[in-house]
Amino acid sequence: MTGLFMTLLLLPLQVAAVPDSTVAAEAVQDSTAVRNDTLLTEDGLPDSVIVLGHRVPVYAIRPMASEKVSASNVIDTLPTSVPGVKVLLYNDNTWRYSKTDEYIADNAVFADNWDSENFNAYRSPVDSLPETWSVWLVDSLGSYHMPQIGRVTSKWGYRHGRRHQGIDISLPNGTPLFAVFDGKVRISKSVKGGYGNLVVIRHNNGLETFYGHMSRRNVKPGDIVHAGDTIGFSGNTGRSTGPHLHFETRYQGLTFDPQRIINFENGDLRQRMMVLKRRYFDASSCYDQDFDEEFLLVEDDARALEEKKKKDAEEARKAMVYHKVRSGENLGLIARKYHTTVNSICRLNGIKSTTILRIGRTLRVR
Repeated sequence: MTGLFMTLLLLPLQVAAVPDSTVAAEAVQDSTAVRNDTLLTEDGLPDSVIVLGHRVPVYAIRPMASEKVSASNVIDTLPTSVPGVKVLLYNDNTWRYSKTDEYIADNAVFADNWDSENFNAYRSPVDSLPETWSVWLVDSLGSYHMPQIGRVTSKWGYRHGRRHQGIDISLPNGTPLFAVFDGKVRISKSVKGGYGNLVVIRHNNGLETFYGHMSRRNVKPGDIVHAGDTIGFSGNTGRSTGPHLHFETRYQGLTFDPQRIINFENGDLRQRMMVLKRRYFDASSCYDQDFDEEFLLVEDDARALEEKKKKDAEEARKAMVYHKVRSGENLGLIARKYHTTVNSICRLNGIKSTTILRIGRTLRVR
């Protein structure tokens, strides 16, 4: 038996204490972020970290290289303790996890707001989202593949005074384009003007990716795709001035800068887990800082938000005005004195306009 087979037999193929690759949309609580609260392995390396109040494996915040799918033949498969997940063994002494289509499709994310025609299937207002939350892009059994490597010619954000929803990557016509994560094709159609030949994939992690201006599409709505599958080829269709890929990343139908999750210089996924913030959906919020700093800044953001809440509450308390009822006064007289209305006083104190006022009672008038 080869060393590879011995190694695989010794691998703990089951997943232990690793979050699933669905969205963990949890609002920030207290001052929770990555901090120096870590466990150390025997070799002295950190084993886990705290992200938004949850302990996660340290690999969650490390870069992940684009998967290189072997061109060799599969010579055997090994089962794992996870139904629907197998280990593929290749004749070039490499191996990889493989998920069945049924395993990928068994996810509620493909049932909610499913629409094979409209670009934005959610129509969620941005203010309905929490201020900050975490998303597992790829779990321990998941895969990632770059859409394609090329020169970024136009970035996400404002362009010529208009919002540019994704990034443009210059590619020769006919270059293969790859699914970034496992998922299900929601849209595959030709759009006159605009996107041209377009494919939209909804992924198990809750994100959607858009691939526009294709010369040819390889998939149709409802197809299950695996990270690294060729979904089409670059082109110059739609509103385009030359062959390129227009690539978008969306959450709940809202676009954010794809450079927040992918390093387009080397094709790496910046981290397996990302922190999303509501402000990222503003077209002026481009990726302009080191990704690792985003985790470190979450604590500062949470503290600033808590301080703002306390300040607002204190200012509201100071703005409150009270009046002690004197002999001969009624609600009308008190309202005129403070330039307010009887209805407003009643609302602030939970009383009616017919309530008999007791001398000495304290009423809030503002």
